[in-house]
Amino acid sequence: MASPQPLLAPVIALVIWTAVMWAWMYATRIPAILRLRIKLDGHLPRGEQMATLPAVVRWKADNYNHLFEQPVLFYATALALAVLGDASTASLALAWAYVALRIVHSLWQALVNRIPVRFALFAASSLVLFALVARAAMQVF
Repeated sequence: MASPQPLLAPVIALVIWTAVMWAWMYATRIPAILRLRIKLDGHLPRGEQMATLPAVVRWKADNYNHLFEQPVLFYATALALAVLGDASTASLALAWAYVALRIVHSLWQALVNRIPVRFALFAASSLVLFALVARAAMQVF
């Protein structure tokens, strides 16, 4: 069944990807906590105990948190375009490009985390998002 508004598909795809990163974060974090025998203490400053985990474990959580930063602008923009009835090829291509770049960014950060490449992926996704925002602005204003 085709979506009544095609721009909803990339929105939901990014939500699903965020859930995948959530699962991956806990699938690596919980075993690491158990292996290191970390006793969780709610009285310690936020993040202090998690900072003792190996970097490759923390990278997943860092990325999960990143998926609640700039992508919020994507959700708002894509949903605004959907409400406006935009089903254009250009907007849809930009939305899917943004989702694809964020998924690659997640995989890179979670597995390799070399910052120059990660930044390039972030910058590319930002440019795509800003193009999508410009399309929305032209329709709203």
